[in-house]
Amino acid sequence: MAELQTFIDDLRAEGESLDALVADLPEEKWATLTPAEGWTIAHQIGHLHWTDSAAILAITDPDGFAEQLKAAFVNPAGFVDDGAAEQAARPPAELLADWRAGRTALVEALTAAPAGTKFPWYGPPMGGVSMATARLMETWAHGQDVADALGVERAPTARIKNIAHLGVRTRNFAYSVNEKTPPADDFRVELTAPDGSLWTWGPEDAPQKVTGPALDFCLLVTQRANRADLDLVAVGADADEWLGFAQAFAGPSGEGRAAVGSSGEGREAEVGK
Repeated sequence: MAELQTFIDDLRAEGESLDALVADLPEEKWATLTPAEGWTIAHQIGHLHWTDSAAILAITDPDGFAEQLKAAFVNPAGFVDDGAAEQAARPPAELLADWRAGRTALVEALTAAPAGTKFPWYGPPMGGVSMATARLMETWAHGQDVADALGVERAPTARIKNIAHLGVRTRNFAYSVNEKTPPADDFRVELTAPDGSLWTWGPEDAPQKVTGPALDFCLLVTQRANRADLDLVAVGADADEWLGFAQAFAGPSGEGRAAVGSSGEGREAEVGK
């Protein structure tokens, strides 16, 4: 439980960080478009509230979540957008209050869940640590969309190590989503943390290797930036291929962001868009 609490604390802090960006926004600013095609700030917060609510249901009522999942996949290409649009249509003050209440309820549900429980989800089932990490990842990623829309530069924190770890751990999932066979051997991943220290995964002598800033890796695996605009280096053909489709989220791979200076806006497809 001590380990889980650390992840829950990080999730809570990430929500509070995003909350600070939108808490005092005038109502009209909630209609500001974000880099995700067709999504305003209200859509971003609405989506997070919608997904947090789904996570609470998965934790507290797995049978109820199974019914919701069945209904969602009647429209697999559109249920995420539909949920965000429904929430975005509400008055911003009401949406903000419900998102805050939902964040609290999610933390309480994760804290109260029996140790070792696996929760159903839109991708593979997840334990408490994985669920908290996934929610943190989405909160951070959609927070990046909001920050970009507002022209705010966020300083990365040590919390992004959770996202980087998820990005590494989902390597084989990313291969399967793209109908590719994952390599048998682990890659070496070396990322420079916000404080200048080094975060590492995989064997030191692995021939396939990825290096660069942890922030850039997190932007890549959440599809919040184009690889061409990031300072990531791949050593080996397999590692290079992986960086072309790496993703830390459930759902089909999307088109991602367009490179800076190119025409058009990319979009990402996930259970969190």
